[in-house]
Amino acid sequence: MNLFVAGVRRLSQISGVIATALILISALVVCQMIFVRSVLNESSIWQTEFVTFALIAATFIGAPYILMTRGHVNVDLLPLMLPQRWRVVFAFVASFIALAFCLVLFVNSIDWWYEAWITDKHTSTLWRARLWIAYLPVPIGMGLLCLQYIVDILALATGRDMPFGLKPEDRL
Repeated sequence: MNLFVAGVRRLSQISGVIATALILISALVVCQMIFVRSVLNESSIWQTEFVTFALIAATFIGAPYILMTRGHVNVDLLPLMLPQRWRVVFAFVASFIALAFCLVLFVNSIDWWYEAWITDKHTSTLWRARLWIAYLPVPIGMGLLCLQYIVDILALATGRDMPFGLKPEDRL
């Protein structure tokens, strides 16, 4: 189990690096687009679409890293009011619901991606980007997010992590 947990956490770290790189590349492409349009007076063909797809990819691919580091917005009013035992129960329920949602999205996004792959769909713009490339980050990100939820549930079940990252003495 330790190897599985370490492997998934490593994948989540890598996904965070990839998401960061996609955001930085998007910023550079926006700067290039501004230069091309403002200074060279040329039209942009691929930049807007690329940035849109890259930021969506960063969102999905970076999600496991955000979950692992607890970087998401968290309203912990209810967990702070609950005794430790009920915090654990609440954390399990919340994690299993989130895992179920991510699994449904993962399975459905594979079908969505596969359809774009076999039909060779393209965008309707001049760039004509292949949509399977744009859709691929959704099943990848959701698959990794499912794995990270499983690791979080295992860490909670074995006492490695406290529910919601709160210490037992943290109270309202």
